[in-house]
This record gives sequence, C-alpha cells and structure tokens, in this order.
Amino acid sequence: MSVPARGSRRQEGREKVTGATRFTADLEHAGLLHVHLVLAHTASARIRGIETGRARSSPGVVDVVTARDLPELDSAGPDLPLALERVFYVGQPVVAVVAETEAAAADAALLVEVDYEDAPPVVDASLAMTDQSPLVLGEHEAADDEDASIHGASAAADDAPEERPRNVTGVAHLRRGDAERALEQADVVIRETYRFAGAHHSFMEPHVAVVRPEPDGGLTIWSSTQGPFVIRDSVAALVDLPPHKVRVVPMAVGGGFGGKIELLEPLLALLALRLRRPVRLSLVRSHEFVVGHPAPAAQFALELGARQDGTLVALRARYHYDNGATAGWHAGLTANFLGGTYRIPSFDIRGLEVATNKTPADAYRAPGATQAYFALESAIDELAVRLQIDPIELRLRNVSHEGDLAADGSRWPQIASVEVLEEAKRHPLYTTPLGPDEAIGIALGAWGGARTPSAAGCRVEPDGTVAVTVGSPDISGTATGLALIAAEAFGVEPERVRVDVADTVNAPFGATSSGSQVTYSLGGAVYEAAQEARRQLLEIATEELEAAPEDLDIVDGRVAVKGAPNRSVEITHLVKLSTDFMGRYKPIQASGRSAVQEASPMFTVHIARVRFDPETGAYHLTGHAAIQDVGHAINPPEIEGQIHGGATQALGRALGEQLVYDGDGQLRTGSFLDYEVPAADQIPNIDVKLIEMPSPVGPLGAKGVGEPPAIPATAALANAVSRAAGVRVRSVPIDRSLLAGPHRPNDGEGAPKNGR
Repeated sequence: MSVPARGSRRQEGREKVTGATRFTADLEHAGLLHVHLVLAHTASARIRGIETGRARSSPGVVDVVTARDLPELDSAGPDLPLALERVFYVGQPVVAVVAETEAAAADAALLVEVDYEDAPPVVDASLAMTDQSPLVLGEHEAADDEDASIHGASAAADDAPEERPRNVTGVAHLRRGDAERALEQADVVIRETYRFAGAHHSFMEPHVAVVRPEPDGGLTIWSSTQGPFVIRDSVAALVDLPPHKVRVVPMAVGGGFGGKIELLEPLLALLALRLRRPVRLSLVRSHEFVVGHPAPAAQFALELGARQDGTLVALRARYHYDNGATAGWHAGLTANFLGGTYRIPSFDIRGLEVATNKTPADAYRAPGATQAYFALESAIDELAVRLQIDPIELRLRNVSHEGDLAADGSRWPQIASVEVLEEAKRHPLYTTPLGPDEAIGIALGAWGGARTPSAAGCRVEPDGTVAVTVGSPDISGTATGLALIAAEAFGVEPERVRVDVADTVNAPFGATSSGSQVTYSLGGAVYEAAQEARRQLLEIATEELEAAPEDLDIVDGRVAVKGAPNRSVEITHLVKLSTDFMGRYKPIQASGRSAVQEASPMFTVHIARVRFDPETGAYHLTGHAAIQDVGHAINPPEIEGQIHGGATQALGRALGEQLVYDGDGQLRTGSFLDYEVPAADQIPNIDVKLIEMPSPVGPLGAKGVGEPPAIPATAALANAVSRAAGVRVRSVPIDRSLLAGPHRPNDGEGAPKNGR
C-alpha cells in the first residue's frame, strides 16, 4: 500500500476559515434552555446550606438545581456533577441555574448563596504527603487505569503493593538490577531536582455541550468531544438507558489536546431529563480555567550515574504528580519513559500520585511524557556538560535500540531512535557555529501510542464520489489523511473522497481521538472498507463489460478494460444499476475492521537555539527544529502542521505557561491576562524534518504523529538557556529573574556559558 507523497490540505479548511463550520455553540433548538454554573469559591469546605429562593424568582429562570435535586449517584465526591456535601476545589460546580437566556442564567447565578464551613485546604503536593496533612480524598480512591489506557499506557507500573504516604492515591514502581550499588560505583552522578508546572489546554473553544431529551425517553447529545463513544457509555450508565438510546453527535472541536473527552455532558443529561427540554452549557473563559481539567504539575528527584566515557549505569528517580482532587494516572506512563528511553542496566523508579485541593488534573497532549523528558533530558544535558561530551553523541551512546529491554521488561520493536539523533547531528541549526551569547539545547522524546479496535463504512454515491463513514472525531486533520488512504484503496483522486464523522447511532465503532491513535487504529479499517467497495463496484462492471475484475481499472470516473479504454462505463451508471427499482445488482455498501496488535513507538529530537542578554537575563529563541519519525508520512503537509503546533505548546511550558495557586487554593493565573500563552514573536519558524521508518503493523506503514512534537521542546529550550546563561534551569516555566543580576545563582560546572 502507498499514498502519493504530495499530501493534501485539510478537506474542511475552507469551511473553517470562512466561518461556515458549525460549532456546538452555534446550534439552536426549539425550547433551548441555558445553564450557568455556581462554582465553589473555597478549596475545601463542608456545604452547610444553599439558598436558591432569590435566584428562582429571577426573571427568565426555569430551575435552580442542586445535587440534592438530582438522582443519587454512585460517584466519588469530586466526580459528582454537582457537589453534594463537600467541595474539594475552587471551581467545583455546586449549583446549576437554568434559564431562558444565557444572560438570565448568569444574572440569577449571582443570587445563589452557599453557606460553607471552611476546612484547611491541601495545596502543596509535598506537604500533602506529611502525616499532619488533612485528607483530600476518601481511602477508596485509586489510580484510574482506564484514563491512562485511552492515551496508550498503564497507570500502574507495578502490581506490587506499596506503602503509601498520606494523600497518595497510587504508586508506580519499576526496578531493575541494583541501582544503589551502581550509583556508588559510578564515575559521575547527577543528583538534582526538577520541577514542572501544571498547565491549561488554552483551546480557542471552551467546553460546550447541548443535550436534548427525545420523545422515546432517550437523549441526543451534541458535544465538541474527542470521545463520543466514551460519552455514550458513561451517560447511558449514569441515567440507566440502553446505549442506543443515547445518541452522541460529535461536533467540530475548537481545540482538544486530550482535554475534551467528557466533562459537562453527564450534568446536562440529568438536567435535560429533569426538565424535558434541551439544555446548553458553554463555559465562560473564567470558568474554563477552573472547571476544565488541566495538566498536572510534577516534581522529580533524579540520580543519574555514568562512567567517565558517558555510558549510563544507573538511574534512581523519585517523583510525584500533583493531580488536584482526583486519583491521577500519569506516574505509570512516566516510569516507562524514564526507565526505557536509554539503556540503563540498573534503575529504581518510584512515582506517586498525590491528591490536593485543586481542580482535578487529566490528560494534556503527551500526558506524562513532557514532564518525564524535561527531567530526564535536563539530567542528560547536565551529564554531557560535566563529562564535556557532545550532547547528541552522549545520547547516541546510550539510546535504546530495537531489541533492547524497555522499562517494563518487554523488548523495543523497530524504532528510529538513532536515525532521529543522527539527523539532528547533521541539522544546520546544530552545526552552524555559535555567536556571542548563543547556545544550543537538545532533547530527545518518545511516545508509545495508543490503539483501539475500530471499524469504518464505505459506499459510492450517485455522483460517483466515495463516502467513508467513521466514528472518530477529526481533531487534527485525520479525516483528510483517511481520505488519502481510501482514495489509494479505491483507486480515485482524493478530491473524490469524503470522510464523514457520524453519530454513535449511525457510525461504526471508532477509537477515541487521543493518544496519537486515530490513523493508526482506524486507517486499516478505512483501507479495507474502500477496497471492498471497489470490489463490489468492479463486480457489477464485470458483467456490464464482460471482462474479468483483474482486467478492469478505475480511470477518470469510469471503469475501463485495461488496454481498451473505449470499453468503459461511468461509475455513476454502475451505482444507478445497483440502486434501481427492481434492479439485479446489490448496492455498493462496504465495511472494514481493524485491530492493530502491536505498538509502533515514535522518537523525536528537538533543537533549540537561543541568544541571551547577560545584562537583563532575557533570552530569545532564534531557531527551533523538530526531527520526528512518523513511519510512512501519509499526509506530509498536515504532519508538519501537527509538529508546529505540538512544538509551540511544549515551548509554551518553558516560556511562561503555568497554573499558579496561592495558599488558599485560589488560581492566580485564571485568565489570558495572567496565563502566559506564547506570543507570535516568541516562536521562530520551526523547521520540521520527517524521518520515515515505516511501521510493520500500522496502516500503510504509518505511525502516530500528534503527541511526540509536544514532548521534547520544553527541555530543549531549557537546556539552551542553561548553556547560554551559565545558570542551570531546573524548573519550568523558566524564571528569567534567576538568569541575571546580583541574585544570579552560581551553578559551578552545571552549565558552561556559550556552548553546545
């Protein structure tokens, strides 16, 4: 199988740039009601009472709903649609005000009075683990392996029971060899602590959903979701309906990045059933920052040992994730990244999931990887400086190869770890001599990738075009890539193929759009469905042209006999024959299925080049390059676009993006005035180099694309700034005040000035 290398721009691009695309907030329904949430303004408290009388009498208000007005649910406190007896974080929904207009709902929400009995909040994850800390969650809470599996890994790195400190909901522990002895015998050991701030997804479109009750007792849900089948199953279980009675219509997603699988839909389903009218909730931006589930903060204490020649001998890692008021699931993913990227014969890696009184954390593009590789690649860079070894050469000496042991004891399959490093070593951004106060930073990253059994449908329309139906939302241009696959399989130009994402009642089952898995999981099903549709078409043409199927070809909208172009028939005529009243041919209606059995891990290297001002501590990112193994590049233009976006997000984690909480658990960066999304003048042109090592199991040799570019750029930029400033950066975002001036720390040999 092969697809033309020229690729194609996104099929829906024109509609989006002209404003024709309909998003969930654009939908209008007869009798539509609007919901506004009353959020907790305290991080930890018992709810003593809620006064709703004034809100209920406000003009336009239809209902004011508290948790006690809803059916009793089998959910944990922080996971309830509305807080019942306690609040666990600032921003937790407590009351839903339903009105005829958005303005009326918002005005009435101001009239709701909630009486809280405040309790001391647990805000700092390190202090949360002390014996004196209050408990955040109940003892029954545990790490959620289902959430982790959606993104392609396991929440639990080790099944062995672990003694847990207070407020620790899960432990990931991987060991190999005798790390302590190996560290004692190492020629050099890097012992440092690295900190990574939590971050918000910052999508253009806030969370929004519409739910309508149906006459048959079912529900229809419109949502900008990455996982329509996840919502269907969750809501069906919540309201005790069979799955076919919950129809989820996936709408255009105005930015997802792992944060738009499910959030508002359960509450809206309960409200729609209660009121028997359609309801819509669109979070205002201030609510989005505290209701939407962000990426967790993390802290790593690493001990990395090596011989004098740079050979790694041991790693000891102790780290924790600040998950907010939820159990968390990132630590297991991180353990595998830390222990498997390089050939380290002895390691002891232990990660903790810590609960605090903050908004519950969840997935953000490459969950657990961006944090892991910031710590690991920073330590590798410090080791290169200490040993005075070229940073790429040090990585080449130690990086895992095909057949090497991964952290979990399995063997690495075919990977392009060496190829991406070799390409980085040749890149002009790396080889061009450094100017005054310039430096280069390097970082490696990897992603395993998720996979889910998936299916697709394919038919030929009366106008001769090919229609493919799938159930996985397009959040990254996947529909265009799938159209290229279908075009190759059927034998027509990509412009003759349309890919439709259908609702959960009509779509074949499809993977959740997360974990870099849509093309990888679904591409084979699309190829099989298009091939079958082609076979059915040629079956009809065989009788009409009196030729064997192998002697037929599809050319310019016609089925023709090879070598005899005058013997042909229009595809449109063949379709008509298959749908005529009293016709003798079966309709052209095909399906395909796929269940990829193995992962195809992806490796990537980023190069950051900076210029530093020693007078002010300011730095400027003057160049950035991303080298990534993508397997077979099905749609190169859109792959490059994905890499541009992912790299920018990772650079933002170093440049200024962070969720800052005060001691009371109040978010202090809860608007785009305070939350520093990178500006256009901070991001240079990102040079992308695609390495194509085709997957032996992926469709057309493809691998996942979306997650890897969001992994190494944070560390690459931090390493570049460290080398330029002569001050080692071990926390991100980078604190520019530490890079210059009288309070500038002395790192000794930690970061030589002006270097590679």
